[in-house]
Amino acid sequence: MTSAMKEITFESEICQYLAAHGWLYTPDDAGYDREMALFPEDVFGWLEESQPTEWAKLVRPDGSEEQHAKAKARILKALTGRLDQAMASGGGTLNVLRKGFQEVSARFETVQPQPTESLNPVLMARYRLNRLRVMRQVHYSKHRPARSIDLVLFCNGIPVATIELKTDFTQSVTRGMVQYAQSRLPTDPGSDGKEPLLTWGARAVVHFVVTNTEVAMTTKLDGA
Repeated sequence: MTSAMKEITFESEICQYLAAHGWLYTPDDAGYDREMALFPEDVFGWLEESQPTEWAKLVRPDGSEEQHAKAKARILKALTGRLDQAMASGGGTLNVLRKGFQEVSARFETVQPQPTESLNPVLMARYRLNRLRVMRQVHYSKHRPARSIDLVLFCNGIPVATIELKTDFTQSVTRGMVQYAQSRLPTDPGSDGKEPLLTWGARAVVHFVVTNTEVAMTTKLDGA
């Protein structure tokens, strides 16, 4: 078995395990928006199901398809604007997950943490609506379309982790670390343009290299 085949098998096993334990699973990157570094379908699904009153303030039930499309575009603009804002000013992924975001008159939570006790049925119901998704072979780059990352983990449409997989006896954990340092950069050296998924604090908050026996991680990609 070649190294590529071993890696694909390893990748499949991880995804199948997560899918069997409540995760949503996308075998390719269909539906991923590399410009915004979001999975809009889950963003909208989570907001509509978990906060229908707030959702209806913008995506009015009696509105036309065009009005709905415009409202959804405004929601994504507000969300990405908050994610792209400096963390010191209340922006970034962690702040958005903790405090949500606002679009004009509607205020949205982006995740429901597990309640410390099960006495509140509303919170328990909302907690079960969280959408955790694993997506394979995500073509993340705005500037180099062929480049992809093995796995990306999402919470309600917001990417929180990236993973490069290596298999023992073929490629070491160090090889994956070099890959992140040299070709998984938050700013593309050829265009000087940002790669939203990899921008520190603004999307994925942690990056992993995973082998059969080892795991390495960083919260900030910064070249060497």
